[in-house]
Amino acid sequence: MKLAILAVGHKPPAWVAAGCAEYLKRMPRELPVSVVEVKPETRGAKTREQLLAAEKTRLLSALQGYRRTVVLDERGVELTTRALAARLEDWMRLGGDIAFVIGSADGIDEAVKRQADEVIRLSSLTLPHALTRLLLCEQLYRALSVVRRHPYHRED
Repeated sequence: MKLAILAVGHKPPAWVAAGCAEYLKRMPRELPVSVVEVKPETRGAKTREQLLAAEKTRLLSALQGYRRTVVLDERGVELTTRALAARLEDWMRLGGDIAFVIGSADGIDEAVKRQADEVIRLSSLTLPHALTRLLLCEQLYRALSVVRRHPYHRED
């Protein structure tokens, strides 16, 4: 089983890439996580709908071969770390590769959200997309540490 973070956007700042790399290298060989950059549409004089439609095509192409799709969206279900860990444990039991989708600054086309198996959010706060990548990498590692009863996650 593999996990992938499909992120619409350009190369993140070095500190984000370094942070993601740190958490990704901590993941075990049997549950690798990769970050895949999906090219954003050039803005120009295009409407938001045109931008999202072009990005939708790229996302749907990048999503081929994944058994499960989880979209990150500000209106998604907010999970606790323990709830994410429970989902991860279920997904591991079911098998199959999973893609987590982070849209562009304009969001994600509604068709991609409708096709997703789940729509979640990391926070009620508005987060920059680069920071969302880093937070998701850390939370996937944290969720796995809960599943494996590793002391990384501490809870009162």
